[in-house]
Amino acid sequence: MTIRPSARLLARVVPTTALLLLCASPHAQDAPTPAPKSASAPGSPPAHFQVEQQKSQSSVTIGGRRIDYEAVAGTLVVHPKDWDDVPQDADKDDKKQPPEASMFYVAYFAKDGRDARVNTARPITFLFNGGPGSSTVWLHMGAFGPRRVLTANDSHTPAAPYRVVNNEYSLLDASDLVFIDAPGAGFSRISGKDKEKAFYGIDADAEAFADFIARFLSKYERWNSPKFLFGESYGTTRNAVLINLLETDKAIDFNGVINLSQILDFAGSPDDADIAPANDLPYELALPTYAATAWYHHVLAPPSRDLPSLLAEVQHYALNEYAVALAAGSSLDPAQRLTVANKLHDYTGLPVDYILKANLRITGGVFSKTLQATRDITVGRLDTRFSGPTIDPLSKEADYDPQSAGLGSAYVAAFNQYARTELKVGQDKAFKPFIDVERSWEFRHQPPGAPMPLPMTADVTPDLAMALKYNPRLKVMLNSGYFDLATPYFQGIYEMNHLPIPANLRGNIEIHFYESGHMVYANEASFKALHANVADFIRRASSTDGN
Repeated sequence: MTIRPSARLLARVVPTTALLLLCASPHAQDAPTPAPKSASAPGSPPAHFQVEQQKSQSSVTIGGRRIDYEAVAGTLVVHPKDWDDVPQDADKDDKKQPPEASMFYVAYFAKDGRDARVNTARPITFLFNGGPGSSTVWLHMGAFGPRRVLTANDSHTPAAPYRVVNNEYSLLDASDLVFIDAPGAGFSRISGKDKEKAFYGIDADAEAFADFIARFLSKYERWNSPKFLFGESYGTTRNAVLINLLETDKAIDFNGVINLSQILDFAGSPDDADIAPANDLPYELALPTYAATAWYHHVLAPPSRDLPSLLAEVQHYALNEYAVALAAGSSLDPAQRLTVANKLHDYTGLPVDYILKANLRITGGVFSKTLQATRDITVGRLDTRFSGPTIDPLSKEADYDPQSAGLGSAYVAAFNQYARTELKVGQDKAFKPFIDVERSWEFRHQPPGAPMPLPMTADVTPDLAMALKYNPRLKVMLNSGYFDLATPYFQGIYEMNHLPIPANLRGNIEIHFYESGHMVYANEASFKALHANVADFIRRASSTDGN
């Protein structure tokens, strides 16, 4: 039986504030402007899209150092797996034309006296959010682009005008940067016969990004640069499949893979975990995040306990006494059941009677709605530091995410203004922060060694493991926020500890934690630490001495 995410789950597996953006529903795909017939080789199908490029010059100050750069905003045209670039006879019916994607990107090339685009000594990092169905506006305007929008730390950001400022934590001090919108999202578009099937799925999506990266390296002559992938949320799922595809299928070794708010095995997600009653792992992996959240909102006793020691204790309990109790199922002794409920109350602040009614198993949505239910307050999912009024006090689970509602407008407005005034792109296009791919996304995945896509909950840990074994010099970095309930930090630890790799490769993986949520960069102190850690990782992994 194929286990597919429910409508609620699929909507929740998103990387950033794209989850419940307070914007209009996604428009239908913009009708592409056909390229002139002369743009296609004789006898080949007419192209749906043309390659675009718009250049601009500016500077950013990072750590007191001014960095001049060239920005290139444009599109590259990519195709599905097994596409043949040899001209073929075309069918005159445009509806039968092969699918294409016009993938939008913004690249930043630092200048140092040479041609910025072909300075192969500089690392180059490809960055993307996830969704699936998200643009990369979040990493671009909130994290590592040269401009960023200022937002509130843990509350709803006031409406416009928003402040867009010099980003002193941009990664341009360590690497050239390429922010990529997934097919169909942002300013990217898809067209052609069976276009959704061609690009919307775990494997199809990774193929499109691999095609994009290979084309980008050729266009900008960066084949010999140190290369990195940076993915957030579902972007980390993409990272695992993509890095294996790049290395084993396209012979493109990368220096490093950087994951922010990781999800590799969807069976570990606390979202709608109750649809699989025999799988208790999500409750165990989410428990430390529940505890961190209760600690942050001051509902634990004693309230003065420090967070690191609390989480160390909860992590141990989750994989030991709690795991044993859950594994017992209905055979659990009633006295032991009450003991566990009391311990969960100590760690989460939830009422004991509610925990007992929930059979010791609290999903993410239930926790967000229940933690402060007596005050009609719902806590965030992407960042549980955020909270807001409960929409329906009688609902079982949270009806929205206060963090998404609190930050989404600022990011979308800031990028729309920035793109059109500074980058000089998008004047005749609608920017789509997030598109609805629920009905089209193929979650079946063909892991290394499998003869076909498998009918099972998506798990891409074998892909990352294969990439590490295929390229033993590959470095992997995991960054996680303690207050992230969409992709709990302890789930990321669990996934890394279960990668099927030799012991000598485990030193290739490093993990960092922050007192922030899914979008670690939404917290200023955490953002500063994230920049320092990632920049240091890129410098070390780019070194030719092997250190």
